[in-house]
Amino acid sequence: MIPANQKRIVNAPEQFGRDPYLACFLPILDARKKAVDAMRSRLTGDRMSLADFASGHEYFGLHFEQDHWVFREWAPLASSVTLYGDFSNWEKLPENALTKLDNGVWELMLPAEKLLHGSHYLMYVAWPGGGGDRIPAYARYVVQDKFSGLFSAVVWRPEKSYQWRNPSPARPEATLIYEAHVGMATEEPRVGTFDEFRENVLPRIAQAGYNTVQLMAIMGHPYYGSFGYHVANFFAVASRFGTPDEFKQLVDAAHGLGLRVIIDLVHSHAVKNEVEGIARIDGTSYAYFHRGERGEHRNWDSLCFDYGKPEVVHFLLSNCRFFLDEYHLDGFRFDGVTSMMYRHHGLGKAFCSYDDYFNGDVDPDALTYLTLANEVIHSVRPDAVTVAEDVSGMPGLAAPEKEGGIGFDYRMAMGVTDMWFKLFDLRDENWNMFYLCGELLNRRCDEKSVSYVECHDQAIVGGKTAMFTLADAAMYDAMDKASHNGAIDRALALHKMIRLATCAAAGYGYLNFMGNEFGHPEWIDFPREGNNWSYSHARRLWHLAEDPALHYKALGDFDRAMLKIVKTPEFYASRVQTIKVDDNYKVIVFERAGYWFCFNFNCCASYPDYEFEVMPGKYRLVLDSDAAEFDGFSRHEKDFVWVPEDRETGNFLKLYLPCRTALVLKREK
Repeated sequence: MIPANQKRIVNAPEQFGRDPYLACFLPILDARKKAVDAMRSRLTGDRMSLADFASGHEYFGLHFEQDHWVFREWAPLASSVTLYGDFSNWEKLPENALTKLDNGVWELMLPAEKLLHGSHYLMYVAWPGGGGDRIPAYARYVVQDKFSGLFSAVVWRPEKSYQWRNPSPARPEATLIYEAHVGMATEEPRVGTFDEFRENVLPRIAQAGYNTVQLMAIMGHPYYGSFGYHVANFFAVASRFGTPDEFKQLVDAAHGLGLRVIIDLVHSHAVKNEVEGIARIDGTSYAYFHRGERGEHRNWDSLCFDYGKPEVVHFLLSNCRFFLDEYHLDGFRFDGVTSMMYRHHGLGKAFCSYDDYFNGDVDPDALTYLTLANEVIHSVRPDAVTVAEDVSGMPGLAAPEKEGGIGFDYRMAMGVTDMWFKLFDLRDENWNMFYLCGELLNRRCDEKSVSYVECHDQAIVGGKTAMFTLADAAMYDAMDKASHNGAIDRALALHKMIRLATCAAAGYGYLNFMGNEFGHPEWIDFPREGNNWSYSHARRLWHLAEDPALHYKALGDFDRAMLKIVKTPEFYASRVQTIKVDDNYKVIVFERAGYWFCFNFNCCASYPDYEFEVMPGKYRLVLDSDAAEFDGFSRHEKDFVWVPEDRETGNFLKLYLPCRTALVLKREK
């Protein structure tokens, strides 16, 4: 029982504040709330909303105002800033030097005819003891010259502004995320484009049954092989995929197909590149970042933002709003939240007790920023979705701010994928059903989460997809239906079962990385010196899922059938009711929203009359992982109906539960 006087310390939520383990930490939660209020007041001066404050992108950068251009940049310790480009024959002319205003802001006015749509430009920043070329921090379009390899900003002001056609779809009850990378979404070994993704991939995602597309690597990054996580140009979409308007077309088309679009938002760190990015933008290493060692993330070879500096918070909050306003996005997956929240970045750290969430290792400035970012996003777009990638389990991360939380809508259930890949290292007969079921359901009841078997992380070079891990070398020559390979039979059966178990037990959301739904073979590896700059593993072999002679098609078909069940409005609104966990038999049975999920993970034992207690009614088979259409052994009659035995002690259902099979029954009253 939490003492009454402690309950009043924060505006505690119904469940989050009643967590008995939080009782002694409520004063710290209160301090965090006060820090958020103090920073909000400091930023806005209590004269405007935080959402209005988060509009730095409308002030900084290059803008056409009435009959002239205006360019502004924040470079507090620069001694001079000059804009130059093809409009000046790449000469640094005195008339294009910026004037220094207050608070480290520089400004330049230019006549309308000076800059045209498509003009290339840079700024030259001088500082005591040196100087160098820089791309403006708020540049909205940045390209790389294919001959010199040099980057420059580009004026993007087409004659006709893009006309949006489709409104954002309503936020669904069940968020079913298809994680995708535009560049590697082609069959050919090359970089794909926004247009190709819009035309060829978006329809696949919609037909597969997902309702949200999570796009990786959208923010400008100079090195393709970074998977988009070494961001240099925070307000520019990656030009190697296309133009700003082509990205708008992609988002618009997704909305027309009923798909919402979120992107990976990388505010956890920035690339070290100086000419292409914001590192040493004014000659110092600490304009946007922490001073000294704290400013470097040594494991990621990148720079760490100083979230306690108002100018940095302004930059990042404006970045959130910019993508919502400019590109009509429906939310964000915040990358690397664990790294942001802790001074140790979560490296080599096991989070074993609540003390780990409330000690001196936590960065209160980062927590404040994340809370304010969620406030801005949900003020601008109340229906937006924010997802936190956190491995630590920070309490309240996905609880509303008004309830003492940080305000994310979802947190990634990162322990689920860890559990599966740990089990893959064991023999089937050593899989523990209590551990499996416990990890699937191990989440705070007051916070929503997104579960997944695997995302891009598991398949990046050095790892394997779940299907490749299960099938191993047999994937190369036995995925055709005529092969009848035992290793493939096992992999197919488990691939379907683990996805169904994860999706059905998820806490309001499910995620899949593109191609993994049909068991895409091998791993992901971007072109780099170590692989002779090959694109062979940075693409998607879509034809595999369309060939009826291959097992890949059956896996994709099963994924669609699975999603039809969980995407009903009432499914994730209901809780999982665990009915039976039987480690001796390797069986798990649970109920959710009137559906009964029965899993037999036993590698060889089938049970002709497996019994468990149910509610009265009829039970119809609605999904069978063993069905012939999913390349199973078809050991059950399709649409079979069971009627439980009515006994004095309750109603009991007996069903044939074949080995390595999942059955889904729907109760009919």
